[in-house]
Amino acid sequence: MALSYKARRRWSLVVLLIWLPFYIVVAVTIMTAIPRLPMLVELLIYLVLGVAWAIPFKFVFKGVGKDDPKL
Repeated sequence: MALSYKARRRWSLVVLLIWLPFYIVVAVTIMTAIPRLPMLVELLIYLVLGVAWAIPFKFVFKGVGKDDPKL
């Protein structure tokens, strides 16, 4: 089932305003719970975590920045 343009815009706001802050808190909590790693390994983990949150929501953000196709 494809989401309408208006639904995708609403869900993108939900993802950015609710899911992303929650994900950041969880990621930082996990990173502080494990013992200190070498700096490059830690940087790589943060880079992966920084991109990984958006992959499941790719369909929500697709085309949201463009004009409404029905107008």
